[in-house]
Amino acid sequence: MKVIGAWFGGLLQMKELDFFRRYQGCVLKICSILLLGAVLLSGGLVSAAAGEGPVVVVTIRGEIDGGQAALVQKALTAAKDNGATAVLVEIDTFGGMVDAAVKIRDMISETTVPTICYIKNRAWSAGALIALAHKHIVIAPGGSIGAAEPIPTTEKTVAALRAEFAATANKTGRDPKVAEAMVDKSLGYPGFAEPGQILALADYQAVKVGYAEIVATDRAAVMARYGLSEKPVLEYSQGWPEKLAGWLSDPAVKSILISIIVLAVLTEIKTAGMGIAAVFGIVAAVLFFGGQWMSGLAGWTELLLFIGGVVLVIVELTVPGFGFFGLAGIACILFSFFLALGADLTAVNLLAASLAGAIVIFLIIVRRLPSSRLWRHIVLHDAETTQSGYTSGLDYEAYLGREGLTRSPLRPAGIMVLDEQQLDVVSEGQFIPPQTRVTVVNVSSNRIVVRPVKEE
Repeated sequence: MKVIGAWFGGLLQMKELDFFRRYQGCVLKICSILLLGAVLLSGGLVSAAAGEGPVVVVTIRGEIDGGQAALVQKALTAAKDNGATAVLVEIDTFGGMVDAAVKIRDMISETTVPTICYIKNRAWSAGALIALAHKHIVIAPGGSIGAAEPIPTTEKTVAALRAEFAATANKTGRDPKVAEAMVDKSLGYPGFAEPGQILALADYQAVKVGYAEIVATDRAAVMARYGLSEKPVLEYSQGWPEKLAGWLSDPAVKSILISIIVLAVLTEIKTAGMGIAAVFGIVAAVLFFGGQWMSGLAGWTELLLFIGGVVLVIVELTVPGFGFFGLAGIACILFSFFLALGADLTAVNLLAASLAGAIVIFLIIVRRLPSSRLWRHIVLHDAETTQSGYTSGLDYEAYLGREGLTRSPLRPAGIMVLDEQQLDVVSEGQFIPPQTRVTVVNVSSNRIVVRPVKEE
């Protein structure tokens, strides 16, 4: 800019250039704009040239769940590792789990790779939130987006999801009022939905309100629209790990797994470590946290809380106490479940249902198992009883009232000799020196209490 200014200053020294002297401010501004535009254009060309990697294509089809979240996470990781030019997300879904959709939304918003959403048929409910996270949206002929009223439709769930939609739309440069009307039917949107009607946009309507850039018939048209036709394609679809993660993220499956884990903990505490219940609990915990981990819905915090809780329960089983370690361990385990389930009202309801199921089953087991055929096969019924002639140790009752001689000082415990047999004894609290005659005054199990003999 200094060079340009000096050049114009030199020109202004010339008498014949009165025009430049008069309009020097305007000329300088125009040159500055042109120079800045050239710099930005060259930067954009460099950026475009730098994206020489493939186009990663990932298809979200069917119910949004943990498996879809795991799939998107895998695709975005591959895009970053391969230096992808762009990520094309093809959506065809009626909706699904909100927590999984929010996780996918966050992953798309945070990635540094440009993303394009292609709505092949529909992006309803949770699918609409995922679509809004993209900077570019393309919709197929006959496609639609919206209809995102949450179930259950409570004031709290509507307010929370409406805020998520509005914030996502605002971040990607779209009218947040349209997104809010997709969630809250009380709002409506003039010309498209009356108050009391939930908003859903057809293909041409989405283009009109800025919620889609174009209507494209197929993937090739989308690729051509953004200059990606010549790029190689890496396509990702659900494999068995993602399908397993999706199955494990089902609320009913998660509830059953939590019930098994809680039931295993209660059984271990009741039986003081039988071991069989622990095996079932460990397997259920691996499945539960493994599914949540694959879906990206749980991290180290939840896992460490659960492991810490298990350790505290083990301490309770091995160290005599008043139940503090056991209660603290159960609290850590339950809190880890709460966080892993999303830390919301749905998590509370799911956790409550799982606990109720586990407690009911545990009470049935406690009541029925001792008389069941299975219990008779795994429990030893033979016992060495006193009626059968067995004793648990020596019978010291015979020494009651007899006298002996202390061999060591009693402080208050020590050794006495009675009938040429050494016995561990204890005084009534006083010190008794060695070689003192004592009388056995009390016997309780293997505890012998003695008292010095009074000399006449």
